[in-house]
Amino acid sequence: MIRHADPRLVLSVLASCCVLALSGCGGGGSGGASALPIAVGGATTTPARGTALNTVPERTVRLSAAEFKTLLEADSRGKRIEDAAGVPKCGIDVRYLQYQTIGAQGESIPASGAIILPAGTDPACNGPRPIVLYGHGTATERNYDISNLTNTNQPAAAEGLIVAAMFAAQGHIVVAPNYAGYDKSSLPYHPFLNADQQGKDMVDALKAARSTLAALSAADSGALLVTGYSEGGYAALAAHREMQASGIALTASAPLSAPTAISLLIDASARGFPPLGSTTFFPLITTSWQKQFGNIYAATTDIYEDAYAPGIDTLLPSYLSSDELFSSGKLPRYAFFPADATPGPANASEAINYGANNLVRQSYLTRWANDVQASPCPGNALPTTTASINTTAPLDCVPTLGLRKAAVANDLRNWLPQQPVLMCGGANDPTVNFASSLATAGYFRARGMPANSLNVVDLEASDLADAYAAARAGFAQAKAQKRASSSGTTAEVDQAVALAYHGELVPAYCMQSARVFFERVLAAGG
Repeated sequence: MIRHADPRLVLSVLASCCVLALSGCGGGGSGGASALPIAVGGATTTPARGTALNTVPERTVRLSAAEFKTLLEADSRGKRIEDAAGVPKCGIDVRYLQYQTIGAQGESIPASGAIILPAGTDPACNGPRPIVLYGHGTATERNYDISNLTNTNQPAAAEGLIVAAMFAAQGHIVVAPNYAGYDKSSLPYHPFLNADQQGKDMVDALKAARSTLAALSAADSGALLVTGYSEGGYAALAAHREMQASGIALTASAPLSAPTAISLLIDASARGFPPLGSTTFFPLITTSWQKQFGNIYAATTDIYEDAYAPGIDTLLPSYLSSDELFSSGKLPRYAFFPADATPGPANASEAINYGANNLVRQSYLTRWANDVQASPCPGNALPTTTASINTTAPLDCVPTLGLRKAAVANDLRNWLPQQPVLMCGGANDPTVNFASSLATAGYFRARGMPANSLNVVDLEASDLADAYAAARAGFAQAKAQKRASSSGTTAEVDQAVALAYHGELVPAYCMQSARVFFERVLAAGG
């Protein structure tokens, strides 16, 4: 049965949720059953990686172009999305995909995601269409399902809407995995920033989705564009690496605000630059890398204070929202390190990440910081230097701390793309430091990637007149509007902008930049 969206429902999503899950939209949710083994000749067999577990993915919602336009234009945030994405040319036909992939230890598990098809009579919406493979931002809520984008209780709804507006409503087929560990996946953890697993997960979702297109009366043009935001940007570049190694044809990739130089960011955290949001990111990281390598800790109390250590290795993803995790005392909202930590915050803006009832022990911070000092990685200087950005050996270091070993292993500065890449972000991002994109791009340049194949867009560079000027102007306007709508002292307004920067202000304009980049690559015959 086709379900058409109630405009009031979608508008409520746009009004009440953050733009992306990274800024902590709420959501509860129900558990999901894992996919059953497939019966073959009376026996059961585990499906192979990339198998579609529902060969005709169920429709979750269908909107005409006119309905989608009305929804976006009835809300200020939706209008801002439309300003960046453009008026919808196509309607959207959203399908729920289930596929088989693997976990961090190679365990075969089911996962889910969305296929968002362009629909309508416009020529841009019909015939063979390019595929955009999209990786979503960090989500703390286990019931994250990007196909359920008209459900006000769904933490993926806002991100699903912006991706649908930016790509599907402009004529692209979108494939967007929820990732292993979310929605109906039976994996009890999420392989967060595990480069090998996340690259494979993205590829498996793509393979499964492609196998269903004929049954959905859709056709793939052969152009494959890979992008994602924040964690999803990392997953996108990991997928590019996986495809290149596996011989899968790819047109271009655009990792957006991505922690691709994760070793740099991990080292920076111990030197006074922990990212805003560390109290949720870090438990995801330690659980993921413990599953991957087994040497991050002997016990969770090695890292975490007694108030948080019990059960923190199974806490995320959670059926509680971020706010519920904070209010119930399962995690502190901001206090990552102690108020009197050594090393302390590198500057005043980092002070929010230090405080009472902190998450990470001083004893662990001491070990972490000492290892950074004793075994520095050449590409991990922060603030960055010309030498650290342009080195061909950014990871030529031998850390002894398990966390830093894992970060080096999962850093994506260890290969060279053969297809065009765009990186985008904002220079003042307090959540994913823009140094990650600069360092990754610098490494690619140092390894010989042609200048015309590598684009870096800083949304703060408003004086540049290039193909991305409109995105920069839109970002500047959105930031000014956020500042104007925030009350309090100058410091309080600054903090309001900082809290909105990564999850609310940057995403639409980096996605706009990605689409411009993709269109230019396709127009050039890519």
